[in-house]
Amino acid sequence: MTHLLLDITSATIDWSRAQFALTAIYHWLFVPLTLGLAVIMGIAETCYYRTNKPFWKDVARFWQKLFGINFAMGVATGIILEFEFGTNWSNYSWFVGDIFGAPLAIEGILAFFMESTFVAVMFFGWNKVSRGFHLASTWLTGLGATISAWWILVANSWMQYPVGQSFNPNTMRFEMTSFMDVALSPFAINKFTHTVTSSWIVGAAFVVAISCWYLYKKREHELAISSIKIGATVGLVATLLAAMTGDNSAYKVAQVQPMKLAAMEALYNGGESEGLTVIAAVNPFKQADFEKEKEPAMRIAFPNALSFLATRSMNGYVPGVNDILNGYTKSDGTKEPSVDEKIARGKKAIQALKTFREYNIPESISILQENMKYFGYGYIKDKKDLVPSIPICFYAFRVMVGLGCLFILFFGVCLFFIYKKDIQRYTWFLLAALAMIPLAYIASESGWIVAEIGRQPWTIQDLLPVNAAVSDIEAGSVATTFFIFLALFTTMLAVEINIMVKQIKKGPEYEKVDTNTL
Repeated sequence: MTHLLLDITSATIDWSRAQFALTAIYHWLFVPLTLGLAVIMGIAETCYYRTNKPFWKDVARFWQKLFGINFAMGVATGIILEFEFGTNWSNYSWFVGDIFGAPLAIEGILAFFMESTFVAVMFFGWNKVSRGFHLASTWLTGLGATISAWWILVANSWMQYPVGQSFNPNTMRFEMTSFMDVALSPFAINKFTHTVTSSWIVGAAFVVAISCWYLYKKREHELAISSIKIGATVGLVATLLAAMTGDNSAYKVAQVQPMKLAAMEALYNGGESEGLTVIAAVNPFKQADFEKEKEPAMRIAFPNALSFLATRSMNGYVPGVNDILNGYTKSDGTKEPSVDEKIARGKKAIQALKTFREYNIPESISILQENMKYFGYGYIKDKKDLVPSIPICFYAFRVMVGLGCLFILFFGVCLFFIYKKDIQRYTWFLLAALAMIPLAYIASESGWIVAEIGRQPWTIQDLLPVNAAVSDIEAGSVATTFFIFLALFTTMLAVEINIMVKQIKKGPEYEKVDTNTL
């Protein structure tokens, strides 16, 4: 019975969060490039299949080599990430393992084995299998990686929008009631489409940047020009799709995670016809004094835009931080209880569960079911803990959106130069393209910062805060493994960059063509 009633030190919680964040950040350095390069190399090999020109084969093989280096590093960090659920977050795993484990199991059994199988054919099957089968294996490798991302994002989305489950008081576990509700929740679909399209941006920026470097060095001209055409086209399409899916994601966040939206906008007091903040003077070094301030200083906003984003109405009501803490009335007339009331009902649910477990009183079940929606609030000690870091969410969101707009401009200019001008003449653009690689990663990581910091303190939205999800282990043990992982991941990243740079400097390996066979 003690699984959810442990008294765990704040140091253990902080180090466990830090270790998981470290692993996730490093893992996400590899994943988006894998998903993005999969599209680029698939298109290049498709060109080879359709034209039968050896040149396209060389292009495809070059980007496949870089894909393979990155793929291996992503697998290594991803495996460690999944093990941490059992080591550092055992209460969470106990509480919802029946649900959370299902998509991860499918990811390992189906998607990972799929991409692992076909990646071998892709690398070692040249001139050993038919061109059609090899092309299929290349696309299936990318599809496998994308399906893998789908199931992982389904699991993550369920944590932010838990559906398709019911609580069993006898086992003290949540059990899945509808696999389809979990797998096809609107939140999961939006998160997947936005994440994948943003990953294509990373891959496209990488390909364009490397190609521009070749042009700057006056080498591999044909490969560079062809790759820029593919990369910039994929990048422009991806940025436009990411903007559309991002808008949809923000709308879903407004429906199920209003506190995250309020933090993203530094919206302290909500209302109707709310404007979307462009920039404001939010103190980046400490939590905003949302109780006393009406709004951030020097705020510049688009009129009514936030209301439209959150409600699809220019005059819609958007709650602010204080409204969510104190209770408010939704646009449809339903009342959202105050946090104090939610905490009281959460404690009532926890007590009912304890009573049922100790004394087997049937009446406790009805009390538990009545208040289960607010179960997690019973572990909240201070209602201010329900407000995530406003400065982090506010600025990370604007970095993500601002860089997204920059990439639309970048890829558009790139296509204009490549088709209408001589891109090699614009040295400033070739050098500027190199900066797009780190900027793409910053945009991608910023999106995840908003998503994960914005839902704090919840491990599972409204059902399980982090202080009840963590393992009851010594903080020193977690701190030790944190620094071990930091050294390990940093070394892995340095090794990957070193191998990548050497391979890029080496350039593609052109196959000798036997003219007698042509």
